[in-house]
Amino acid sequence: MVSEPVRQAPAAAPGRRRPGARRSTPLTIAMLAALAYFLLPLCWLLIASTKSTQDLFNTFGLWFSHAPQLLTNVKETFAQDDGVFLRWLVNTVLYAGVSAVGAALLAAAGGYGFAKFRFRGERAAFNLVLGAVMVPTTALAIPTYLLFAKAGLVNTPWAIILPSLVNPFGLYLMRVYAQDAVPDSLLEAARIDGAGEARIFFRIVLRLLGPGLVTVLLFTLVATWNNYFLPLIMLNDPDLYPVTVGLSSWAAQAQNGGAGSSSDMLALVVTGSLISIIPLVVAFLMLQRYWQSGLAAGGVKQ
Repeated sequence: MVSEPVRQAPAAAPGRRRPGARRSTPLTIAMLAALAYFLLPLCWLLIASTKSTQDLFNTFGLWFSHAPQLLTNVKETFAQDDGVFLRWLVNTVLYAGVSAVGAALLAAAGGYGFAKFRFRGERAAFNLVLGAVMVPTTALAIPTYLLFAKAGLVNTPWAIILPSLVNPFGLYLMRVYAQDAVPDSLLEAARIDGAGEARIFFRIVLRLLGPGLVTVLLFTLVATWNNYFLPLIMLNDPDLYPVTVGLSSWAAQAQNGGAGSSSDMLALVVTGSLISIIPLVVAFLMLQRYWQSGLAAGGVKQ
């Protein structure tokens, strides 16, 4: 008996919607509103960084002035106060980079331990981690300051780096990711071959946890880079300021007309804000594919 060939549904022509697909006007409007919400501030920042302080108030905010001066603003930003902005930028890179790498490694080790090892009090310890996710970091700032003051670490880079190494959400994400990304059979084979636990973690597990590791690294990098309240209460020396606190001090000078302020100080604050987000944009573009695949790990059913 000759079987009839299976008929395939005709492919949709290019530009046409798939059969059964529906277009939702409210959803489209909501997506356009969300797009405008995220992009308009960036457009304003880019345009405003090309203006002088006078043009910031006398011209339309979302269009360029008659005399753009982006390069002039950039040069003056780096030259202001004997080049302190470059020092702030280097401090921010140091704080965010060390914190991101350290937090990612600690989260990977903790998540791998929760996923692949069984020990007494495991459930209680993991529930404690989940509870820590709900605690806002600002609520811990004052207790952290008191602890660091007793230890003599206030007004040092460690006052910013050490608190940023703790990432409960990153640990939870790595635990979920490690459950499926690290096969138990591979671990048993490595142990049979005589590999120690440290060697297994650094030579095998870290490679398998790469996408999740990059995700935690990016989250911590952004959080530390944008952190304002913790450096504000921990640091007294302007040479140790990150970009967030440094630009805030410039903005206060521009508003109060204090010593060392100039008529173009507000334009320098805007230009410095634009410069400060460029490293974050570059980091996301370079690590985007790892970030997207690692972020999807949070939806894996356990």
